[in-house]
Amino acid sequence: MTTQIANLPSCVVAGAKLVRKGAVFPLNLSIDQPNPPLFGRGAPRVEFVTGEVHRDDYLDNFWPQASSQWDSLRHILHPRDGFYNGVKANEIVVGGGNLGIENIARRGIAGRGVLLDVARHLEKSGAPLDYTTATVITKDVLSNCAKQQQAIVETGDIMIIRTGWLRWYLEEATAEQKQELAGDPMTNLRFPGIGPDEEMASYLWDLHIAAVAADNPALEAWPPGPESGGFLHFRLIPLLGMNIGEFWYLEDLAADCAQDGAYEFMFTSAPLNVPGGVGSPPNALAIK
Repeated sequence: MTTQIANLPSCVVAGAKLVRKGAVFPLNLSIDQPNPPLFGRGAPRVEFVTGEVHRDDYLDNFWPQASSQWDSLRHILHPRDGFYNGVKANEIVVGGGNLGIENIARRGIAGRGVLLDVARHLEKSGAPLDYTTATVITKDVLSNCAKQQQAIVETGDIMIIRTGWLRWYLEEATAEQKQELAGDPMTNLRFPGIGPDEEMASYLWDLHIAAVAADNPALEAWPPGPESGGFLHFRLIPLLGMNIGEFWYLEDLAADCAQDGAYEFMFTSAPLNVPGGVGSPPNALAIK
């Protein structure tokens, strides 16, 4: 699994050296967002039990991939090549088997993180993204953004891409727009993201990053298909073994990076230790 490289001692030490002012930025979105949920998922229902000892019980609809999340390597089956590293379908079982999120959770992720603030980059260039379309953010846009920020991507980094979609959703989208987005994901849901699939997969592979995440619902432009240049998930997860993060809250981190000009930081993540888990909240922190 490619995230192993992020935990090499040299990568952890390199990340720790980026901590200079003690600023900590949690990257998890509130677990009840987006609201209403996307992709046909239900809203979490919780019972708050009071008494001498209080507790909260999630009764149903706790979807580990409904809000900020990691996709594990059992999330996607390639139509031709199957699961990552030749794992067979009968090895993907409930509560265990291969490629579950517990493989990351048992060791955690620690190392260098790098933010590519594509939203600010494109706004400065006079070509802001339209968050209601499946605009494709190409490798050239990512490369130019990194150069403009003077951000250096190193082997084993966790690359985090700010599209600005989540800020738009939380601050600008109307209730009617949010309700429409929660409809059929292949017809109602549109948002910008990275692509096209083959070109972008080659670009990310050549950077030797450990994982990639973004603040939109699927990392890539949606819906997948001719309009967005193919389904990038099919290449990154089952072919390259690259975990994908989605729905990460990046606004506070991005504002701080824009203020001090430092886009690299120590990154940590502790997913839930769920045997055979397909995904998990990332419990991710950027530390500067």
